[in-house]
Amino acid sequence: MENAKVLVIGGSRNIGYYSAVRLLDLGATVTFLLRSPTVFDQDETIQSYVKRGRALLVQGDALVKDDVSRVWLKAGQGDNDRPVDLLLFTVGGVPHFSLTKGFLVSPPNLVTQSLLNVLETLPSAHTKIITISSTGLTRASHKALPLLLKPLYGHFLSEPHKDKCGAEEVIAHCAGWSWDARDSAGEEILGADWENRIIFPGRGQLKSIVVVRPALLTDGECRADAKRSGAYRVKEGDVECSWSVSRRDVAHFLVEGVVKHWQEWEGKCVSIAY
Repeated sequence: MENAKVLVIGGSRNIGYYSAVRLLDLGATVTFLLRSPTVFDQDETIQSYVKRGRALLVQGDALVKDDVSRVWLKAGQGDNDRPVDLLLFTVGGVPHFSLTKGFLVSPPNLVTQSLLNVLETLPSAHTKIITISSTGLTRASHKALPLLLKPLYGHFLSEPHKDKCGAEEVIAHCAGWSWDARDSAGEEILGADWENRIIFPGRGQLKSIVVVRPALLTDGECRADAKRSGAYRVKEGDVECSWSVSRRDVAHFLVEGVVKHWQEWEGKCVSIAY
């Protein structure tokens, strides 16, 4: 990743943040789109890279198309204005809890609409894209969940997962993957006539993409960094009996697995769990 240009959208915390730090450590230049760049004011790690010109903090909102278009340009500046090599899309809201509806995120279509803005403004077909989704979103994936987790996913996480399901539907359309219409998130998430928003990549034209579906996320340690044998399981499609996985281990897989071995994972939807 030496001298690679990386754009991270959703990198102020969690998987996006941990992945970005790994990429910076490998020599990449990382541009962050942040609603509040002050989030890193006390972060010595990020600030050290900012001072060296290796981390660029751009104020903006992924829900605002002009902001997304602008950050693409900034991330591609320098080195003969070569396009961004890698986009890491890990957008996710901070949920609040309702007894009747479970966890809710505002707006309810945050991930889907942000992704639509990203794809609608994508400047180069050569940019590799990694997006974070979740297990248990579709009917097929929900069936693979452990029995005790199904109520949690089916009720308490149903609203934020509907949003992520919308994002997966957008990707399936652009990548030319099969999609069960019964899993559609509907117009309330996708918006009316959403398919015609994206001129490029159109249906089936998006090839350089990997979707990663983690199991239930935790704030635990990175087992892979501790060199534990078989720290986590990874599989195209669904990992059976997938209970949980730490955000740090997901970040490890994104960089050490997907980025470093792109040809193995390109064009796939992959699940990760302990």
